[in-house]
Amino acid sequence: MADAPEADLHPDEELVRRLVAHQHPDLVGPVRRETNGWDNVVFRLGDDLAVRMPRRTQAVGLVLHEQQWLPTLARRLPIAVPAPIRVGVPAPEFGYDAPWSIVPWLSGASALAFEESSRDAAAEALAEFVAALAVPAPADAPANAFRGVPLARRDASVRARLAGGRLADPDGVERAWERALAASVWHRPPVWLHGDLHPANLLLHADGSLAAVIDFGDLTSGDPATDLATAWLTFGPRGRERFVRRVEELVAVDAATWERARGWALVVATAVVDATDAGTPLARAAVGVLEGITAELG
Repeated sequence: MADAPEADLHPDEELVRRLVAHQHPDLVGPVRRETNGWDNVVFRLGDDLAVRMPRRTQAVGLVLHEQQWLPTLARRLPIAVPAPIRVGVPAPEFGYDAPWSIVPWLSGASALAFEESSRDAAAEALAEFVAALAVPAPADAPANAFRGVPLARRDASVRARLAGGRLADPDGVERAWERALAASVWHRPPVWLHGDLHPANLLLHADGSLAAVIDFGDLTSGDPATDLATAWLTFGPRGRERFVRRVEELVAVDAATWERARGWALVVATAVVDATDAGTPLARAAVGVLEGITAELG
């Protein structure tokens, strides 16, 4: 067990060089591997670009969603996002039968590298990003069975993690989960969602301010509580207060939506704890989220 599931696609620097030279020869440049995510691997291409490649076959559809929708959404978002500027097509002749993207290189460090209190500087800007994204989505927005849906659809998976033995306080987490499930469901039109808005998908400047939001693989529509969960996933009490206050200055959010948002934070944090090594940065952050929520609710 590591910080991400096992890969079934294995892109490397030589493959990236060959694909870029074959499909986008005007962008050829030095290539180096930068980061290995849950679903994708990112390579730096020259000084200004990056190549984003699926490392799991189940991420192929997610890349296609990014390619279709993110360039349009990016034009109205207040924060930099990795909207594809070129599309790479599957190349079975090179041993890589999956789509891939060339995107802008976005500077900044993962929010996971910052102390929780240092992330507070990003609170207002992240609230503005969430509010700007969360407008009614079209009927053909990407479907996602795991994000934006009623919390009750995630109940079985959360219960399995509660019984799995990897959570330090399953009783406390269960009480918090029951409270979230009791909140009224979202009855308004579905809105656009990032779908995976946790610290590993945020880039911060050295002072902790927000530089970019990355990894739109779970882009979908539905209940805005899914993205509002970042109030607990990213921030401690002070940062969360700043985030909530700024969101509520921009959009109307009722108490039930915040309750569901806390439930979505439980969905994400329990999944990370259940699936990753305890000593990894992502797992440590998830443990902190669960401890914070159970302490908050007593």
